[in-house]
Formats: sequence, structure tokens, C-alpha cells
Amino acid sequence: MKSQKLGKSTLNAEVLDVRKDGIWVYVSGREYFMSYEVFPWFRKAAVSAIYNVELLHGGHLHWPDLDVDIELDSLEHPEAYPLRYK
Repeated sequence: MKSQKLGKSTLNAEVLDVRKDGIWVYVSGREYFMSYEVFPWFRKAAVSAIYNVELLHGGHLHWPDLDVDIELDSLEHPEAYPLRYK
């Protein structure tokens, strides 16, 4: 009996770790740290809501339980996005 070949992974984004100072997100082969200072929406969120992340359109992270949307480009090039939430 042969095992069936597994299908291609569809997982493109996932939260790797929730820490006291921020979260680590893995997206398409790269890791990003998102501090609560810069991304305060995650500070008091339920851990289950933080782990529920989707990658939309290849460059748009979406947390449906939190109604938070972040462009991947803002994580890769933060200097191009000087405005911060206060």
C-alpha cells in the first residue's frame, strides 16, 4: 500500500509567537516582529484572535476577529509609513 502524496501547502501566514512586547508573524518565508508600541490593537486582544490571521491578495494581512488589516509592505519598509496610531 502506498501513501498518497500530500497536497501543496496553502498556509502563507501564521503567528509564530505572542510575547509580552509584541507578536512574531511568519509570512511567505519571512518573519516579522510587530511590537505593541507600533501595533497596539494586539496588546489586549485574546490570543486566539491574534492567531487567527489570513493572507489576502499576497500582501495584505487580515485578522478577522479583530478587524485589523496590515499591508505587508508596511512591515517590510516601515520607514515609508511614518504615521502611527496613538
